[in-house]
Amino acid sequence: MDLKQIFKTPNPIIGVVHLQPLPTSVRWGGNLKATIGRAEQEATALASGGVNGIIVENFFDAPFAKDEVDPAVVSAMTLVVQRLMNLVTLPIGVNVLRNDGKSAMAIASCTQAHFIRVNVLNGVMACDQGLIEGQAHQLLRYRRELGSDVKILADVLVKHGRPLGSPNLTTAVQETIERALADAVIISGWATGSPPSLEDLELATAAAAGTPVFIGSGANWENIPSLISAVDGVIVSSSLKRHGRIEQPIDPIRVSQFVEATRRGLNAKIQQRTGEWGVETGNSQSPIANSQI
Repeated sequence: MDLKQIFKTPNPIIGVVHLQPLPTSVRWGGNLKATIGRAEQEATALASGGVNGIIVENFFDAPFAKDEVDPAVVSAMTLVVQRLMNLVTLPIGVNVLRNDGKSAMAIASCTQAHFIRVNVLNGVMACDQGLIEGQAHQLLRYRRELGSDVKILADVLVKHGRPLGSPNLTTAVQETIERALADAVIISGWATGSPPSLEDLELATAAAAGTPVFIGSGANWENIPSLISAVDGVIVSSSLKRHGRIEQPIDPIRVSQFVEATRRGLNAKIQQRTGEWGVETGNSQSPIANSQI
């Protein structure tokens, strides 16, 4: 997966648009127009704050179906993604929770979105929805049938879940890439808002052997300068919300603060590797300025 080709940077920040409850969900309020309007506001805030990509999730549809969502959810998400594709110029991705990779692939392919996130691509995870089995073989065959080049970002030992058996992180990353053919992998903490450890990120990157690795939860402006040094990119949501509260809308000021903190971390990473200490972010000779993060 060529991150620079898709995101115009080798170290993308992907902001999340959490959709308000959609039709047939438990908390559906009957107003799809308001849901679309909120999504447009959040996408605009993310874009103006400087992220490199956006992923759309039916986050507030909890409690989730463990596999296939209702067709009304697919229809609503398709409408939203198409609106956002016309609103911002950033690459757009789709995550249909809890684990409907096939619907996500269909939405992304039909709207010409760029990537999807799949929580359980392979293996078996015990989650609050029950046992979820990865269906990599079905999803990749479906992508081929669609004639699609949508990239698959796959969680490894996904948050809010526990694996059956005791696979170590290195083995889990390698199997997700080598046997399930993920285009990139995502490493998260144990739950939404919980960051992975730096050690786990370093292990995952070593195991990935060049396949992109993303942070999938818990990144904020305080920890990202350290965490970003071990990975290729980050997917971020909770810390970008007003007051850092998940139910609040995206705050463009918090987005800008996070982007700047990430730049500082990447600048320090590059300086450490090259020995070019003293380069200031924003200088025309700065490697970060040239990376267009």
